[in-house]
Amino acid sequence: MTATRSISADGLFTDARRLLRLALRLDAVVTGANGLAYLVLAGPLEGLLGLDAAAGRAIGAFLLAYAAAVWAVSVPGRPRPRAVSAVVEANLLWTVLSIVTVAAGWLSLSTVGTLWAVLQAIVVAGFAVVQYTAQRRSHGRTDDGFGSAGR
Repeated sequence: MTATRSISADGLFTDARRLLRLALRLDAVVTGANGLAYLVLAGPLEGLLGLDAAAGRAIGAFLLAYAAAVWAVSVPGRPRPRAVSAVVEANLLWTVLSIVTVAAGWLSLSTVGTLWAVLQAIVVAGFAVVQYTAQRRSHGRTDDGFGSAGR
């Protein structure tokens, strides 16, 4: 006889540690897929997004390495708080840099590229918020997880 476990959405959202690991892993998968696309499809994406192929390849390689690091953070049953904080901070930095890049016109993106960069920033910010919230809940913290005292 085999025991089965039922997984419900309620269980996912009430078990902060599971939610944290899921958020980290989804972040890693989405980031890795994005990085692979930038790396492999740099030429076609140059025409669509207005992103120079060389810059696209560099971003793709970075994203693949970052995805591997985020996945590694998700592996332990209880991800290390400092590692999670580093992921959250990196995601927030990516979000800000994406918006600044668009606003400053640093990459001369097309309209589609501009929209894509903003949408990516929103998704990455969403990952950061879920990861931050789940980390706080999984450790029963009243501080913000970044070393400051509770409010």
